[in-house]
Amino acid sequence: MAASIRRHCTIRGPWAAAEARREMHGLVADALLAGEAVSEATEADAMLVVSELVSNAVRHAGGGCSVDLALRPDAMDIDVSDHSREPPRPRSPSPDGDGGYGWGIIARLTSELTVVCHGSGKTVHARIGLPR
Repeated sequence: MAASIRRHCTIRGPWAAAEARREMHGLVADALLAGEAVSEATEADAMLVVSELVSNAVRHAGGGCSVDLALRPDAMDIDVSDHSREPPRPRSPSPDGDGGYGWGIIARLTSELTVVCHGSGKTVHARIGLPR
């Protein structure tokens, strides 16, 4: 792959995670059109990661977020930005259905997971390495 393939969207509301998954699927389709196939396993991991990050932004950061996706020769990058400067706080999973599983799942599926706070909020960056 000579250059990265990118997608961006700004989303909000109860269907934000579904919209983020559609964008991820679009990125994978764009890659295929460019002659670069993404494995089903990598796409599934990326779908779960983007869904969890967007769900967390909607649930914990007060609403909307922006999603930037990039497929590079060696990795897939997922950036989710929201308007809260509060970093994610991993917590113990709750068997009563109150959550706590997402951050651990994201950490296991990614090769890099960082949070950068900036003047207008924060960006969570996740990288999924591509198999060689």
